[in-house]
Amino acid sequence: MFTLKPDYDAVLNRFEAWWHADIVDRALFGLRLQQAPEKRQAVPVKTFASHRERWLDTGYLVERTAAAMGNQLYLADSLPIVIPNLGPEVFSACYGCELEYGENTTWSHPILKDLTDESLAGIAFDMNSFAFRKLDEMSRALLAVGKGNFIVGYTDVHPGGDAIAAFRDPQELLLDTIDNPAGIKKLVARVTDDFIRFYDYFYDLLSGAGMPSASWLPAIGKGRFHIPSNDFSCMISDQMFEELFIPGIIRECQHMDHCIYHLDGPQALRYLDRLLEIPEIQAIQWVPGAGHGGWRGSIPVYQRIQSRGKAFYVEPVLAQDLDERFTQLAPEGVWISAVTGVATIAEADAVTAKIAGWTSRKG
Repeated sequence: MFTLKPDYDAVLNRFEAWWHADIVDRALFGLRLQQAPEKRQAVPVKTFASHRERWLDTGYLVERTAAAMGNQLYLADSLPIVIPNLGPEVFSACYGCELEYGENTTWSHPILKDLTDESLAGIAFDMNSFAFRKLDEMSRALLAVGKGNFIVGYTDVHPGGDAIAAFRDPQELLLDTIDNPAGIKKLVARVTDDFIRFYDYFYDLLSGAGMPSASWLPAIGKGRFHIPSNDFSCMISDQMFEELFIPGIIRECQHMDHCIYHLDGPQALRYLDRLLEIPEIQAIQWVPGAGHGGWRGSIPVYQRIQSRGKAFYVEPVLAQDLDERFTQLAPEGVWISAVTGVATIAEADAVTAKIAGWTSRKG
């Protein structure tokens, strides 16, 4: 189905099983290598007057992406996925937040002075906004060159608490959790409705072009796939998270067929058990943060997730450390995001055989 991933159907079947913490033939793992030098294409380089100009040059994005994607070998369960990208606060820009463009990311400026009805009436999700139209343009341009070659997914989108924090400013929103929780609840409900409209537009566009559901995490699924998150939750109490934001997260997930929750940082870990109670959240991406031991430090977290019958994303693992990891986890529900420290096809084949052997021993 995709020239850059001839065994796509087998990988799709593995992911469909993984969403249910099951296994087809072996545990999921990613592994990429560079194409041989004689097969690599030159990746275009262009000089821009500003970061903004570079971010918004759709033609350059498409040309550079097509070349870069073709220079990789997508082995095991790695997938050639690309997304249109204007940074993590692009959803907020669809309401009128102005984006600032840096070298590697973008950020937005708040537009709400408070959460009064008068202020809320002054903002609206706009499918004719510059941000939305640019995402649409980028998506269609990528589809034009990607169809039959690589997977085009939907953008990195953060509704719920993260969108509201962008509208309001995180410090001000913290005060609102005490002074105006009713206003937050009202805005969460509204933003969730808007997110579903946003999501469905791009889902229909991409699925209509024959694409599976995909996004910034390199997973795929049949039907709707989403990565819910709420980084703002690190700054509030368990009770506030439950009352103000869990209802919106549940609604997001109930609209989907597959969900993996992005749980970012040690301060968010206290919500893990509550999130595992939500039936529609099938998997967890736990991001421990710098200095917290990588995958080794996360083993107890992975074990908690596995004990609840859910799937999970594992931080990259060196090939030489696989045997150590095998002694601590069962293969069911495991997705090793990347096996690193592999230089040749022969070494990659040996890793595949090792993971298949681990799977069969545990089975």
